[in-house]
Amino acid sequence: MEVRIGVQNVSREIVVETDQSPEDVEKAVADAIENSKPLLSLTDRREKTIVVPVASIGYVEIGSDTKQTVGFAAVAD
Repeated sequence: MEVRIGVQNVSREIVVETDQSPEDVEKAVADAIENSKPLLSLTDRREKTIVVPVASIGYVEIGSDTKQTVGFAAVAD
């Protein structure tokens, strides 16, 4: 699943590919914000930890795992 995190005053967003469920990511973000934790930590598919200061988070977009196809498709007449 893809998670995009917008950081205040930074033009690029952080993109994390994670095996966590959308509900788990949402709980982690809500917990960090509601309990005034200084950092949000997520683990990506390669077991790397991404840490973002909660005070700098502009938005968190939690996506699905749908695959997008790229290229040409054959069309029958």
